Amino acid sequence: MIEFTSVSKRFPDGTLAVEDFSLVLPSRKTTVFVGSSGCGKTTLLRMINRMVDPTAGTIAIDGESVLDRDPVQLRRSIGYVMQNSGLMPHFTVIDNVSTVLRLNGVSRAEAHGRARELLSTVGLDAALADRYPSQLSGGQQQRVGVARGLAADPNILLMDEPFGAVDPIVRADLQQELIRLQVELDKTVVFVTHDIDEAFLLGDQVVILDKGARIVQVGSPSEIIENPADAFVEAFIGAERGRRALSLKQTPRGTVVVDSEGRTQGVLRDGT
Repeated sequence: MIEFTSVSKRFPDGTLAVEDFSLVLPSRKTTVFVGSSGCGKTTLLRMINRMVDPTAGTIAIDGESVLDRDPVQLRRSIGYVMQNSGLMPHFTVIDNVSTVLRLNGVSRAEAHGRARELLSTVGLDAALADRYPSQLSGGQQQRVGVARGLAADPNILLMDEPFGAVDPIVRADLQQELIRLQVELDKTVVFVTHDIDEAFLLGDQVVILDKGARIVQVGSPSEIIENPADAFVEAFIGAERGRRALSLKQTPRGTVVVDSEGRTQGVLRDGT
């Protein structure tokens, strides 16, 4: 369990990124921070592994303050996946994936064995192990980034807009892959995005944020869609424009789901 208690962060230039933020992130669930650029969601994420330290308040993992942990050891115990994968270009795929293991003192042979297992876990062909990041597609690079984040078998996986730089088809594939991995591996995932549809797809707990990381609403996707807290949330999730007012329409090729503007949003399969 990750718990924020009265956390604030003011940067040296005077920017107040987070103001008095308190929230419990449940174990073995996916919590998604969602909001527009500059709302403080990435700062919240980076305070968990001490890439950023709070100005005030506490962040605890299973009751222990992260400030009582050595920052390097803390980071090596937490998986971290970022946008554009963040792979080291001069390392092969297998060396990228095994980096944290090697830093933790695992032998090269054992680390490479674990890395090969993880490539399979994230849906990558073993033949890619000896390639360099520049020889991979964007989607493949992101999968390598996820494998690297999982290498040390962390209980916590932090994901900072990891799918934001790939095309929509690849992004959809990666989202489904993350859902599969979460069912299989049962991690505590903290995910940052500006895309509310991605948040609703991936999150068990969705946290909608405004400037200063002010919580506007927190709940399951169903709770937020069915009972938006205020006009800000209605606008953010698209309720006021009818984006989520869906109905069925019969077409020559079957039944489709359309929004209030008549735009197709999905297709019903097998009549369900």
